Amino acid sequence: MSELEPWQWDEPTWRGHVEKVRAGRPLVPDSWPGGAKVAVALSFDADHETPMLRDGEVSPGKLSQGEYGARVGVPRIMRLLDRFRAPATFFMPAVSALLHENEAKAYVDAGHEIALHGWIHERNTVLPPGIERELALRAMDTLEKVSGMRPSGVRTPSWDFSPHTLAITRELGLAYDSSLMADDDCYEILAEGEPTGIVELPVEWIRDDAVYFNMERFSALRPYTPPRGVLSLWRDEFDLAYAEGGVFQLTMHPHIIGHRSRIAILTELLEHIGAHEGVWFGTHAQVAEYVSGL
Repeated sequence: MSELEPWQWDEPTWRGHVEKVRAGRPLVPDSWPGGAKVAVALSFDADHETPMLRDGEVSPGKLSQGEYGARVGVPRIMRLLDRFRAPATFFMPAVSALLHENEAKAYVDAGHEIALHGWIHERNTVLPPGIERELALRAMDTLEKVSGMRPSGVRTPSWDFSPHTLAITRELGLAYDSSLMADDDCYEILAEGEPTGIVELPVEWIRDDAVYFNMERFSALRPYTPPRGVLSLWRDEFDLAYAEGGVFQLTMHPHIIGHRSRIAILTELLEHIGAHEGVWFGTHAQVAEYVSGL
């Protein structure tokens, strides 16, 4: 017997899908640490070579694009963060950490956070549940061994979220996730209507560098927004977060944002943010810890 089409589902079926993972109570404080008006949570997905390896793309040309992130992008980013005294969160696939062990250690030594981002940037929505779990546990142990910091949060590769992801996140005892998109600001994740205690720091493609700058030579995928246009978008996102007293969360990739014309706009954005009073820069873990007490 074939499965029913969605238009044939009864109410318990479609309602069950919607309610499996849902946004719960908002977690927006009256003010941020030190009386700050806004929290700025910068994050970098240090994928490097792993998306290519995941897809079996092993040509030196493809892998060199990922190597650029580790070789050039990360040093530029680290210098910039140091200049603005801005702690950040680096979501790192375990294979990336094994390929670049000194880099993973350097994040922690500089006061930044390292967090889960899969084993090899796998697409967890196509994995059997047991494999997704096994890779998550292996990645957790690997990051702790390589960096010296046990992750307290996760961002799933490509923000994919399988029906089993939340259960695995809870089993790992993680404090937060940063893969879902139900709000601009933090909220508590619900599992089938029940509070989990896990904080969500929402992402959004608007605030991700990859959608503006990715390019694939054998397809129609081409960058369509000039860097200065991206700067305008992100500046507007920050300005309203500042006005609303919320979180300005940004997702970037060293092999993408690390190029000269793009690191220039990140510099200008941080200068714009720094010109405002009452700005608190926090890692994703610090933001999650602060709002979890609300």
